[in-house]
Amino acid sequence: MGLRILVTGNLGYVGPAVVRHLRAEFPDSWIHGFDSAFFAHCLTGARVLPEWQIDSQSFGDVRALDPEILQGIDVVIHLAAVSNDPMGDRFAAVTRDINQEASVALAKAAAAAGVGHFVFASSCSVYGVADARPRREDDPLNPITAYAKSKVGTEDALAALGGSMIVTSLRFATACGMSPRLRLDLVLNDFVAGALATGVITVLSDGSPWRPLIDTEDMARAIAWAARRPESDGGRALVVNAGTNGANYQVRDLAQAVARALPGTDVSINTEAPADSRSYQVDFGRYAALAPYHQPQVSLDQSIANLVEGLRGMGFADPDFRNSAMVRLRVLQDHMAAGRLTERLTWTGVPRRAAA
Repeated sequence: MGLRILVTGNLGYVGPAVVRHLRAEFPDSWIHGFDSAFFAHCLTGARVLPEWQIDSQSFGDVRALDPEILQGIDVVIHLAAVSNDPMGDRFAAVTRDINQEASVALAKAAAAAGVGHFVFASSCSVYGVADARPRREDDPLNPITAYAKSKVGTEDALAALGGSMIVTSLRFATACGMSPRLRLDLVLNDFVAGALATGVITVLSDGSPWRPLIDTEDMARAIAWAARRPESDGGRALVVNAGTNGANYQVRDLAQAVARALPGTDVSINTEAPADSRSYQVDFGRYAALAPYHQPQVSLDQSIANLVEGLRGMGFADPDFRNSAMVRLRVLQDHMAAGRLTERLTWTGVPRRAAA
């Protein structure tokens, strides 16, 4: 009998790749999605609904998830979150409620329901500004933003859970790559979009900050590993950096890689920019040792090529893409302006009439 898997936040940027990979690696599994649907309509170049590969879908607020949904579940994959720094800054209290308090409550409910594995999508942003050598899991953390602080708080609470449930906190590198619900508020994706739409890559920093990258396809590989990780590989509660040592890049190097892929592109770097609050290299040695058969496979050049192909296939040419539905904060702002969402990011159910 296959695994019974619950994926929260499956209707976002990473969810489609995760579901697709789970279906391929665990073909006999039963997959249930749970999502608020804030971004469900933000489809990009999708010829079919990405969720055609799941078995059932629920809509709801992870802060009010009915524990009954966990009955019989073997694995919880927890992606649902306020998913980047701009949103976290705009909705700081809500970010803590959703990313930390609701995550911990879900984990406790999962343990009580007898769930075997809990996989938490954390982030390497917990390292903040980190000089000198690449950061390892046991190094001091320096979370600068509300988003990063919420990830640290959840990791700590998960590590303190008792019981037999195997918990894996995957500190993902910065996500990138094409998706049926593409986000352009991620550094590599932004650069490719800018190059295609305007012929110019605009680097908002001075180009020196370090970022590790991981394609959504490789995030899915890591999640599939964690879903079946034996306790002997890392212990009952594991925190692990998810990515590869070869994918630590300075931002200016990412811009140049995109420019090489799209000849004729200019690169504009803001040499007068203030210091970036996130700059870190990351050591992924622990993940390489624990998950040798689930290592990242998508190169930087392939991620760029996939983005170029996907955006061109959509006929993308929007120079104002940073104000589009492919920027998640803008989507939330549009929902709120229309009266669909409250300041606490709950659905109102009563759309506001447009002004005459």
